[in-house]
Amino acid sequence: MRLLVLLFLILITFVGYLAYLNPGNLTLYFTKEESIEIPVTAVVLLSMAFGGLIVIMVAGFVETKHLFMTWRLARTKKREERIGELLHQGLNAKASRRYSEAAGLFQKVLELSPNHVPTLLRLGNLYRMQGNPLEAVRLHRKAKGSDEKNIELLLCLSKDLEEAHRMEEAIQTLEEILKIDRECFSAQIRLRELYARLERWEEAHAIQERILEGTLLPEEAKVQQTWMEGIKYELGRRLLKDGHPDRARRYFRGAIKLNKNFIPAYIGLGEVFMAEGKTKDAGEVWEKAYEMTAHVLLLHRLEDLYLSMGEPARILRVYQEAIRKDPTNPILQFYLGKLYYRLEMVDEAFEVLSGIEPAEDRMPDLYKLLGNLYLRKGELSEACEEFKKALDLKKRVLVPYYCPSCDFHTTHWSGRCPRCGQWSTFEASPVMGEQVQAKTTIKSQP
Repeated sequence: MRLLVLLFLILITFVGYLAYLNPGNLTLYFTKEESIEIPVTAVVLLSMAFGGLIVIMVAGFVETKHLFMTWRLARTKKREERIGELLHQGLNAKASRRYSEAAGLFQKVLELSPNHVPTLLRLGNLYRMQGNPLEAVRLHRKAKGSDEKNIELLLCLSKDLEEAHRMEEAIQTLEEILKIDRECFSAQIRLRELYARLERWEEAHAIQERILEGTLLPEEAKVQQTWMEGIKYELGRRLLKDGHPDRARRYFRGAIKLNKNFIPAYIGLGEVFMAEGKTKDAGEVWEKAYEMTAHVLLLHRLEDLYLSMGEPARILRVYQEAIRKDPTNPILQFYLGKLYYRLEMVDEAFEVLSGIEPAEDRMPDLYKLLGNLYLRKGELSEACEEFKKALDLKKRVLVPYYCPSCDFHTTHWSGRCPRCGQWSTFEASPVMGEQVQAKTTIKSQP
């Protein structure tokens, strides 16, 4: 500003000097008849004064704008500092489980900045955590309007929609994420789990293939392969139920290829042969599977199959061969004795069952069978003693199948545990479990 004034004074001096050298006048016409005489020096001075006025006005405008912007920036900075302080306090309150206080602090942030995405995100999560997913949906959708490609926000929105039981919208939101980032692991996992929950196994299979194509840590790869085994089994089971045994066979074999010990797939493959009327092939599949896995569930399937075919000698041979390989296994001895009992081979059943010495008296069904055998032999007192042993046990009464991962017990076999959701975990044992519920009434999948 001082420089401009100095220049202006220099110009005035210079113009004054010119006026001294040029004393003439300039005629200025307003109309053809009206005019005035103006000294040349005055014209020059007026022009300069007008120009100087314009310069001063422009400079003043620039300075005023600069002052306004400085004030505005200071105000914005102060507001942002206040927002940051309130958000920090809200996060601390939430971490300390003072949820009402946290919500109030987040609301204060939104009063200062209604579209503040981080606060909308956290307040929405807080509402969902408190059991209000619809309010969470509203807040997260509002935040999405300001930041449509925020993956963290979209993941939270999908969770809101899932908890609000709006599954299709949750799926659409996860698909939006995968359009933004095709390799988003969290979105892929959530989408796979939603498809599995809805039993949309075709879509679950497709997304699981994408997951396995990605970069996985060794432990992650193991978990994801287990999921693929289960999805293939469920897809095969669905196709078999819908009357497509050829397609079902491919998926069962695909699951076995991934895991040679995946029992549900062997059972499913045998059921495919049975659906096609090839009971002999079903028996061969289950016998080979038992040779590889030694899983007692396969013996149960073979037992039912061969007895339905009127060939008890074949299942007896399988049991006897199994015991020959593992002669001290009380579980195999119990099921062989039970088979003899089922075939009304009383003496053979008694010989096998009476030779079992269960640890800690945890086999009530053994005593029931022995009691029945004594009854058939006419030895009532011995039968009563065996029945008393069974009745004296205070623990849970035997049910044939249980999941060792979550201690779920049921009388119906399933390839997937209804409680923990894991595949191929069901075991069959006459030995009672410890610290389990008195009864299980849930009927699992066939």
